[in-house]
Amino acid sequence: MSLGDDHQSSGDYGGTGQTRLRLPEEDGAPRRGGRSSSRSLVTVVGVVVLLIAAIAFANRGGDGSASAEGGTGDKPKTSATAPTGTRPVQSGFAHDEQGAQSAAANYAVELGSDGMFDKARRHEIVDAVYAPDVAASRQTDLDGAYSNQKFLANIGLDKQGKAPTGQTFVSRVIPVGTKVTAFSADKATVEVWYTSLFGLSGGSSTNPVTESWYTTTYQLTWTNGDWKVTDFQQKDGPVPVGRDQRASTAEDMTKAVEEFGGLTYAR
Repeated sequence: MSLGDDHQSSGDYGGTGQTRLRLPEEDGAPRRGGRSSSRSLVTVVGVVVLLIAAIAFANRGGDGSASAEGGTGDKPKTSATAPTGTRPVQSGFAHDEQGAQSAAANYAVELGSDGMFDKARRHEIVDAVYAPDVAASRQTDLDGAYSNQKFLANIGLDKQGKAPTGQTFVSRVIPVGTKVTAFSADKATVEVWYTSLFGLSGGSSTNPVTESWYTTTYQLTWTNGDWKVTDFQQKDGPVPVGRDQRASTAEDMTKAVEEFGGLTYAR
């Protein structure tokens, strides 16, 4: 597995033909050109993890959408898409090229979510999306990465992976497109191009939410009636030219994250 220039650090896990997990260097900050050390660590677990495990869960289950009524009876009721809304896609992708693309895109979304920072949720994700012959070893690697106290402290989270009081942890992946580069009856290679958001929103945050662009190539296998991940490769970009737009305030960013729920990307 190749992680690209963003993950050139020591502490790799796995050997030839295996997915490797890169942990933070001794100082807790692997190199990342043009980014802060905490952002580099984010990439190591927030993005690398997203690439080595996968599941077609839409978003974490929880309360329904919050609704707000207008001031008069003539105004229609409105409701925000809750980030913890019903999962529109769970598993069981079609046994064809389109199904493989849907699986890869949805896996990228869930592996880039903040659910990966919760042990129980992470186990649920890994057990559901990895091929049975690799799931156990991946679970061990991921648990080790997410229990790394230096890493958690560097991105501003506590020992349980929770954000400080008054701040909101943001970790999302938004696929832009997918393509199949190889396909057979039981194997598929799918590339997913996506942008990711990661950081802490809040007035006192020292790790503001930033965006990055990557392309991940997933190796999928058809097993037990569904597509499962066996390995991946990730590289930077393509990265679009940024527009001259003013960054939103921490308050606006927090409000957006709370009011706009994440999406799944089944085709």
